[in-house]
Amino acid sequence: MKSKYRILIIDDDELIAAMLTRALKTAGYEVRMETGGESIVEKIKSWRADIVLLDNTLPGHTGTDILREVMERAIATQVVMLTADDSAETAVKAMKLGAADYVTKPFNIEEVKLVLLNIIEKVRLKREVDYLRKVHSDSFDREMIGASGVIRDLQGKVEKMAVARVASLLITGESGTGKELLAKYFHGMLHNGSAGRRPPFIAVNCAALPEHLLESELFGYEKGSFTDAKTDKKGVFELADEGVILLDEVGEMQPSLQSKLLRFLEERRVRHIGGSETIPVDVTVIATTNIDLADAVKKGAFRNDLFYRLNSFHLTMPSLRDRKEDIPLLARYFIAFFSRKHNEKGTLSLSSEAEKIMLAYHWPGNIRELKNCVERLVVLGNGGEILARDLPVSLSTLRPAEDRPAEGRFILPDAGISLEDLERDIIVQALDKTGRNKTQAAKLLDITYDTLRYQVKKHGLE
Repeated sequence: MKSKYRILIIDDDELIAAMLTRALKTAGYEVRMETGGESIVEKIKSWRADIVLLDNTLPGHTGTDILREVMERAIATQVVMLTADDSAETAVKAMKLGAADYVTKPFNIEEVKLVLLNIIEKVRLKREVDYLRKVHSDSFDREMIGASGVIRDLQGKVEKMAVARVASLLITGESGTGKELLAKYFHGMLHNGSAGRRPPFIAVNCAALPEHLLESELFGYEKGSFTDAKTDKKGVFELADEGVILLDEVGEMQPSLQSKLLRFLEERRVRHIGGSETIPVDVTVIATTNIDLADAVKKGAFRNDLFYRLNSFHLTMPSLRDRKEDIPLLARYFIAFFSRKHNEKGTLSLSSEAEKIMLAYHWPGNIRELKNCVERLVVLGNGGEILARDLPVSLSTLRPAEDRPAEGRFILPDAGISLEDLERDIIVQALDKTGRNKTQAAKLLDITYDTLRYQVKKHGLE
């Protein structure tokens, strides 16, 4: 067992409690023993056990009363009732109140271990399903498409890192190159070695949340620790236990939060906001960024010690123009994917002329731009073969970057061109390249933000 799950044993029979404690510690659990007394529910809440083994008969208490209060207060734990009463009525009552399971005394320790393993697996699956419902991703996001040498080399390195179960990994590269895809490939390698059990994968965009929300998302919080903290909440470090957490755009993280991330990487324990207990977590942290972190360190925008901690294992995702032999493979893959997604009849194909134009184009928005381009071709096309004339104007008339005149002038083709189509495609490219960030897109086009908003509305790109 790679991670110590917390087990709290509450039983006034010290012999049984001590026997359980020894056996479960040997099995790799972190165990605490209580023999009853006052404030039992407070002890359950404060120690934050993953599972509580609760005797049904305690001095001055009944286990069902304690279980009822745990459920009413929404304390994040699983309760297994220990009972000497083997009647069905007792078991049914405990399960109706919210017990995860029950064990009848006298019990076999192997039976208890099996109950614990089943509960842990159910909790893990529920957490992942809940998160996947919250954060949906396209099915192709877990496949590495490509036959180029640079991609094969990356795959080999990732597989070795997954076997070694590295603690942290930094992935850099331009926007749209597939950094998150590489992180999910790493996660897939972990899954291959996990005997059929899928470890969690959770992605957090460090640039999308204000600092205080990002901290609570990462580390979790206690009920009442701030105004909107109505219940206890586990952070994603806990939810991703034994799996992978992806910190996207880590270069945008504020310095105060960088120090807390560094502490976690060193200690592998989290403390909830408003809490006092620390919780052990075993998770691989993958950080991605499209900025130069070394330069950010020089400018004082990123902690030097955190950079070197993350940079122990570093991979660079190549731009699409540096792996051009993969463009036809990716294009055909996206054609098949979006044909299925949009229920297009028949199988679209890519003509040799269209393929040549795609190979000549410089793809400033990388794979994201190619994916968006192919989706438009599938949705707006008439089926059959994708021809050169079906491609966006920007691909068929703009020269590749290396062939453009130094002053960046556009060369009008002899056959002429639709200015409106050209304008629309240039705006789409700018939005693709900047991840739909209108402020940055306006800068790329050397126009004002308001002008870009007008053009977006004019061309129906909202």
